Amino acid sequence: MNDDDRLGQVVVTLFQGVLYRENAEPQWQALLDLQARVRDYCSVIGLELILDEAEGYAYLRQRASTPETPDLPRLVQRRQLSFPVSLILVLLRKKLAEFDALSADTRLVVSREDIVDQMRLFLPDTANEARLLDRMDTHLGKVVDLGFLRRLRGQDGQFEVRRVLKAFVDAQWLDDFAQRLDGYAGHAAAGAGKEGVE
Repeated sequence: MNDDDRLGQVVVTLFQGVLYRENAEPQWQALLDLQARVRDYCSVIGLELILDEAEGYAYLRQRASTPETPDLPRLVQRRQLSFPVSLILVLLRKKLAEFDALSADTRLVVSREDIVDQMRLFLPDTANEARLLDRMDTHLGKVVDLGFLRRLRGQDGQFEVRRVLKAFVDAQWLDDFAQRLDGYAGHAAAGAGKEGVE
């Protein structure tokens, strides 16, 4: 296969989402070999390549606009995340930081029960356990769809935390979420007060 064909494969794979070394070794090697060409190609359409060789992932991000570069239509859509999904991402990011500090392993596996237990601290108490678990499964499914968790085959309720989470949930994102969390706490307290009146 010539370099133009390899370039096409790599760019199309990146347009589809995050490229992981472990899942696509040929495309990963092609990306490393053709990195400058991939960056040049994507730059023309307003995208930048984010490549973390140590963690083994790469993805495309919309290039920030500057006075020198015209604004282009967005190719990479921004997604508004619900509070529970955002909270799961924050909890997983903290867990990943703790894991990296204490373990030499690179693969963090978490259980559904562990995530649900951590989430309970931030959600209103409910008597309907089945409904809570159904909602949690929906939220976890969304996190899987976003590519931050991967279900483990043959291990029901077990997930691998994808390391690309570190790139998306950075200090700025955490700070923004902390402000949202303060607002949510106020909203939840007001809602609890209304329930007490009724």
